[in-house]
Amino acid sequence: SWSIVLGLVFCVLFRKVAKSFTTGRPGKLQAMVEMVVGFVDDSVRGTFNGHPSKMVAPLALTIVAWVFLMNLMDLIPIDWLPLAGSAVGVEYLKSVPTTDVNITFAMSLSVFVLILYYSVKIKGFGGFLKELTFHPIAPSFKGAGIIAAPLVIAFNFVLEGVSLLAKPLSLSLRLFGNMYAGELIFILIALLGLYQLPLHFLWAGFHVLVITLQAFIFMMLTIIYLAQAHDTGH
Repeated sequence: SWSIVLGLVFCVLFRKVAKSFTTGRPGKLQAMVEMVVGFVDDSVRGTFNGHPSKMVAPLALTIVAWVFLMNLMDLIPIDWLPLAGSAVGVEYLKSVPTTDVNITFAMSLSVFVLILYYSVKIKGFGGFLKELTFHPIAPSFKGAGIIAAPLVIAFNFVLEGVSLLAKPLSLSLRLFGNMYAGELIFILIALLGLYQLPLHFLWAGFHVLVITLQAFIFMMLTIIYLAQAHDTGH
Protein backbone atom coordinates (compact mmCIF):
# COMPACT_ATOMS: atom_id res chain seq x y z
CA SER A 1 0.00 0.00 0.00
CA TRP A 2 1.22 3.46 -0.92
CA SER A 3 0.00 4.82 2.39
CA ILE A 4 2.44 2.55 4.26
CA VAL A 5 5.29 3.39 1.89
CA LEU A 6 4.69 7.14 2.29
CA GLY A 7 4.40 6.73 6.05
CA LEU A 8 7.83 5.11 6.05
CA VAL A 9 9.17 7.93 3.86
CA PHE A 10 7.91 10.43 6.43
CA CYS A 11 9.52 8.51 9.31
CA VAL A 12 12.86 8.11 7.52
CA LEU A 13 13.09 11.78 6.48
CA PHE A 14 12.20 13.18 9.89
CA ARG A 15 14.42 10.67 11.69
CA LYS A 16 17.31 11.60 9.42
CA VAL A 17 16.85 15.29 10.26
CA ALA A 18 16.54 14.54 13.99
CA LYS A 19 19.76 12.51 14.03
CA SER A 20 21.78 15.00 11.98
CA PHE A 21 20.30 18.12 13.61
CA THR A 22 22.68 21.06 13.77
CA THR A 23 22.32 24.51 15.31
CA GLY A 24 24.82 25.97 12.87
CA ARG A 25 23.94 26.34 9.23
CA PRO A 26 21.11 23.87 8.57
CA GLY A 27 20.60 22.20 5.23
CA LYS A 28 17.50 22.67 3.11
CA LEU A 29 15.82 19.51 4.44
CA GLN A 30 16.40 20.49 8.07
CA ALA A 31 15.18 24.04 7.38
CA MET A 32 12.01 22.68 5.78
CA VAL A 33 11.36 20.24 8.63
CA GLU A 34 12.01 22.95 11.24
CA MET A 35 9.52 25.22 9.47
CA VAL A 36 6.84 22.50 9.44
CA VAL A 37 7.48 21.54 13.09
CA GLY A 38 7.40 25.18 14.18
CA PHE A 39 4.17 25.82 12.30
CA VAL A 40 2.47 22.76 13.80
CA ASP A 41 3.69 23.61 17.31
CA ASP A 42 2.37 27.19 17.01
CA SER A 43 -0.99 25.90 15.73
CA VAL A 44 -1.34 23.47 18.63
CA ARG A 45 -0.30 25.97 21.31
CA GLY A 46 -2.57 28.64 19.86
CA THR A 47 -5.59 26.33 19.85
CA PHE A 48 -4.87 24.91 23.32
CA ASN A 49 -3.98 28.35 24.77
CA GLY A 50 -0.39 27.25 25.42
CA HIS A 51 -1.20 24.06 27.39
CA PRO A 52 -1.58 21.17 24.93
CA SER A 53 -1.29 17.49 25.71
CA LYS A 54 2.14 16.06 24.90
CA MET A 55 0.52 13.75 22.37
CA VAL A 56 -1.30 16.37 20.27
CA ALA A 57 1.65 18.08 18.55
CA PRO A 58 3.33 14.82 17.39
CA LEU A 59 -0.05 13.58 16.18
CA ALA A 60 -0.74 16.82 14.30
CA LEU A 61 2.74 16.72 12.74
CA THR A 62 2.25 13.12 11.64
CA ILE A 63 -1.14 13.91 10.13
CA VAL A 64 -0.11 16.99 8.17
CA ALA A 65 3.08 15.41 6.79
CA TRP A 66 1.54 12.01 6.03
CA VAL A 67 -1.62 13.41 4.42
CA PHE A 68 0.46 15.87 2.37
CA LEU A 69 2.69 13.07 1.07
CA MET A 70 -0.32 10.92 0.19
CA ASN A 71 -1.99 13.85 -1.55
CA LEU A 72 1.24 14.64 -3.39
CA MET A 73 0.97 11.37 -5.30
CA ASP A 74 -1.86 13.00 -7.26
CA LEU A 75 0.69 15.13 -9.13
CA ILE A 76 2.20 12.08 -10.83
CA PRO A 77 0.49 11.59 -14.24
CA ILE A 78 -2.45 9.32 -13.52
CA ASP A 79 -1.44 6.53 -15.92
CA TRP A 80 2.28 6.24 -15.19
CA LEU A 81 2.18 4.21 -11.98
CA PRO A 82 -0.68 1.90 -13.07
CA LEU A 83 1.20 1.15 -16.30
CA ALA A 84 4.37 0.44 -14.32
CA GLY A 85 2.41 -1.80 -11.96
CA SER A 86 0.80 -3.63 -14.87
CA ALA A 87 4.25 -4.31 -16.32
CA VAL A 88 5.23 -6.22 -13.17
CA GLY A 89 1.92 -8.06 -12.83
CA VAL A 90 -0.06 -5.66 -10.63
CA GLU A 91 -3.26 -5.07 -12.57
CA TYR A 92 -5.04 -2.76 -10.13
CA LEU A 93 -2.90 -0.02 -8.60
CA LYS A 94 -4.33 3.01 -6.79
CA SER A 95 -1.49 5.45 -6.36
CA VAL A 96 -3.27 8.17 -4.34
CA PRO A 97 -4.29 6.73 -0.95
CA THR A 98 -6.49 9.68 0.03
CA THR A 99 -8.79 9.05 -2.96
CA ASP A 100 -9.82 5.84 -1.15
CA VAL A 101 -12.54 6.54 1.42
CA ASN A 102 -11.34 3.53 3.46
CA ILE A 103 -8.02 5.28 4.11
CA THR A 104 -9.51 8.66 5.03
CA PHE A 105 -12.23 7.08 7.17
CA ALA A 106 -9.70 4.90 9.02
CA MET A 107 -7.64 8.00 9.85
CA SER A 108 -10.72 9.92 11.01
CA LEU A 109 -11.85 7.00 13.18
CA SER A 110 -8.44 6.97 14.87
CA VAL A 111 -8.89 10.65 15.69
CA PHE A 112 -12.46 9.96 16.86
CA VAL A 113 -11.24 7.31 19.30
CA LEU A 114 -8.81 9.87 20.75
CA ILE A 115 -11.64 12.41 21.03
CA LEU A 116 -13.70 9.96 23.07
CA TYR A 117 -10.70 8.91 25.16
CA TYR A 118 -9.69 12.43 26.15
CA SER A 119 -13.32 13.53 26.64
CA VAL A 120 -13.76 10.80 29.25
CA LYS A 121 -10.27 11.16 30.72
CA ILE A 122 -10.43 14.94 31.19
CA LYS A 123 -14.10 15.34 32.09
CA GLY A 124 -14.90 11.93 33.53
CA PHE A 125 -17.64 9.71 32.16
CA GLY A 126 -20.29 11.65 34.06
CA GLY A 127 -18.97 14.98 32.81
CA PHE A 128 -18.87 13.72 29.22
CA LEU A 129 -22.42 12.36 29.49
CA LYS A 130 -23.56 15.66 31.03
CA GLU A 131 -22.00 17.51 28.11
CA LEU A 132 -24.07 15.37 25.72
CA THR A 133 -27.35 15.78 27.61
CA PHE A 134 -27.27 19.26 29.20
CA HIS A 135 -26.26 21.25 26.10
CA PRO A 136 -27.20 23.33 24.23
CA ILE A 137 -30.44 23.69 26.25
CA ALA A 138 -30.07 23.38 30.01
CA PRO A 139 -33.02 21.40 31.43
CA SER A 140 -34.83 22.75 34.47
CA PHE A 141 -35.57 20.52 37.45
CA LYS A 142 -37.64 23.09 39.31
CA GLY A 143 -41.40 23.42 39.25
CA ALA A 144 -43.17 22.63 36.00
CA GLY A 145 -39.82 22.47 34.18
CA ILE A 146 -39.19 19.00 35.59
CA ILE A 147 -41.95 17.65 33.33
CA ALA A 148 -40.17 18.80 30.18
CA ALA A 149 -36.68 17.92 31.44
CA PRO A 150 -36.61 14.36 29.97
CA LEU A 151 -37.63 15.71 26.56
CA VAL A 152 -34.98 18.45 26.72
CA ILE A 153 -32.32 15.91 27.73
CA ALA A 154 -33.34 13.58 24.88
CA PHE A 155 -33.29 16.48 22.42
CA ASN A 156 -29.84 17.54 23.61
CA PHE A 157 -28.52 13.99 23.37
CA VAL A 158 -29.71 13.59 19.77
CA LEU A 159 -28.33 17.01 18.78
CA GLU A 160 -24.96 16.57 20.50
CA GLY A 161 -24.72 12.93 19.39
CA VAL A 162 -25.16 13.92 15.75
CA SER A 163 -22.58 16.69 16.21
CA LEU A 164 -20.14 14.20 17.75
CA LEU A 165 -20.61 11.58 15.03
CA ALA A 166 -20.28 14.25 12.34
CA LYS A 167 -16.65 14.86 13.34
CA PRO A 168 -15.14 11.68 11.83
CA LEU A 169 -17.47 11.97 8.85
CA SER A 170 -16.44 15.55 8.15
CA LEU A 171 -12.76 14.65 8.48
CA SER A 172 -12.91 11.65 6.16
CA LEU A 173 -15.38 12.79 3.51
CA ARG A 174 -13.91 16.29 3.08
CA LEU A 175 -10.44 14.92 2.35
CA PHE A 176 -11.73 12.05 0.22
CA GLY A 177 -14.14 14.23 -1.79
CA ASN A 178 -11.59 16.89 -2.68
CA MET A 179 -8.85 14.44 -3.61
CA TYR A 180 -11.19 12.14 -5.55
CA ALA A 181 -12.53 15.07 -7.56
CA GLY A 182 -8.97 16.18 -8.32
CA GLU A 183 -8.06 12.67 -9.47
CA LEU A 184 -11.10 12.53 -11.76
CA ILE A 185 -9.99 15.74 -13.45
CA PHE A 186 -6.53 14.25 -13.96
CA ILE A 187 -8.16 11.16 -15.48
CA LEU A 188 -10.19 13.32 -17.89
CA ILE A 189 -7.02 15.18 -18.86
CA ALA A 190 -5.19 11.86 -19.39
CA LEU A 191 -7.86 10.81 -21.91
CA LEU A 192 -6.53 13.48 -24.26
CA GLY A 193 -3.49 11.31 -24.93
CA LEU A 194 -0.38 13.11 -26.13
CA TYR A 195 -1.97 16.49 -25.57
CA GLN A 196 -2.41 15.90 -21.84
CA LEU A 197 0.89 17.24 -20.51
CA PRO A 198 0.28 21.02 -20.86
CA LEU A 199 -3.14 20.70 -19.23
CA HIS A 200 -1.75 18.27 -16.66
CA PHE A 201 0.91 20.71 -15.50
CA LEU A 202 -1.57 23.60 -15.51
CA TRP A 203 -4.04 21.68 -13.30
CA ALA A 204 -1.19 20.30 -11.19
CA GLY A 205 0.00 23.84 -10.45
CA PHE A 206 -3.44 24.71 -9.08
CA HIS A 207 -3.83 21.32 -7.40
CA VAL A 208 -0.72 21.94 -5.26
CA LEU A 209 -2.87 24.42 -3.33
CA VAL A 210 -5.61 21.81 -2.85
CA ILE A 211 -3.10 19.20 -1.73
CA THR A 212 -1.55 21.51 0.86
CA LEU A 213 -4.86 22.98 2.02
CA GLN A 214 -6.48 19.58 2.59
CA ALA A 215 -3.53 18.38 4.69
CA PHE A 216 -3.72 21.61 6.71
CA ILE A 217 -7.50 21.34 7.20
CA PHE A 218 -7.30 17.72 8.37
CA MET A 219 -4.58 18.69 10.86
CA MET A 220 -6.38 21.79 12.16
CA LEU A 221 -9.72 20.00 12.59
CA THR A 222 -7.94 17.26 14.51
CA ILE A 223 -6.35 19.85 16.81
CA ILE A 224 -9.66 21.69 17.29
CA TYR A 225 -11.61 18.51 18.03
CA LEU A 226 -9.01 17.39 20.58
CA ALA A 227 -8.99 20.87 22.14
CA GLN A 228 -12.77 20.59 22.54
CA ALA A 229 -12.30 17.19 24.17
CA HIS A 230 -9.92 18.80 26.67
CA ASP A 231 -12.22 21.77 27.31
CA THR A 232 -13.84 21.71 30.76
CA GLY A 233 -15.57 25.07 30.40
CA HIS A 234 -19.06 23.61 29.93
